Amino acid sequence: MTFRDAWQQALYGADGFYRRQRPSEHFRTSVHASPLFGQAIARLAHLLELSTVADIGAGRGELGKVLRAEGLSVVDIELDDELPDRLTGLVIANEWLDNIPCEVVEWDDDGVPHYLSADLTSGHVVEGNDLDWLRQWWPGEPGDRAEVGITRDTAWQDVVRRLTDGSVAIAIDYGHVRDSRPPYGALTGFRNGRECDPTPDGTCDITAHVALDSLGGTILSQRDALKALGVSATRPPLDLAQTEPMRYLSELSSAGEAAELLESTGLGGFGWVWTARGADTVRRASRALSA
Repeated sequence: MTFRDAWQQALYGADGFYRRQRPSEHFRTSVHASPLFGQAIARLAHLLELSTVADIGAGRGELGKVLRAEGLSVVDIELDDELPDRLTGLVIANEWLDNIPCEVVEWDDDGVPHYLSADLTSGHVVEGNDLDWLRQWWPGEPGDRAEVGITRDTAWQDVVRRLTDGSVAIAIDYGHVRDSRPPYGALTGFRNGRECDPTPDGTCDITAHVALDSLGGTILSQRDALKALGVSATRPPLDLAQTEPMRYLSELSSAGEAAELLESTGLGGFGWVWTARGADTVRRASRALSA
């Protein structure tokens, strides 16, 4: 069994992590950090003149609650749901691709990549499409480790091909591009809010950063995207504390939440990869997401 097979079973099998755990108890996403994230997504939908948002990997619907409060229709799509034949409106996949299991490989002393097994020991030599993908997107050296992104690419392409004219799809995830691949890969686990070994036994989330450039589409950082959509960590003026203390505290709290979303070494460093259908929609999306 390769690590990918064990990973799939550990997350989505009969006793898998996502069958019996509440993910929010184990890790924190932008949605959990602040409603400002959802409000920015809603602002984008309005700028794009779209009234519906499809939330892929909706979890317990936290993003949907914010979007509905902003007057939008929301289609919640869970991890084990089949995608609709057609996707219309603004499609958001927030921290979805990182939970799609993929092959994990390691290069031996001779520079030959091998699949890693469930216990992360070396197995068969990598061949075929996986090897072609590595050569194009993640060439390695002896001792390096990588996650083969084909399963993520395929999943995202499946989303994009379902888009109707005038729709926009955005994958939001922590990731990397070819010039900044982590030399030992990004495979890790999360349990009870802490990073842990990626043990495929169903007790922890298992995740790995996404090769954003292999997805296709336009890439920008979450920091740049949210700033373009009006999220600001600017503190309120101090004199407001004297004249309107409750408003001051509210705006100060909001600035703190915004700072977390924009922090370039944290959530702000996430990548947004977007694709639009239709020339007018491409132009609107480009304007909306340009700082």
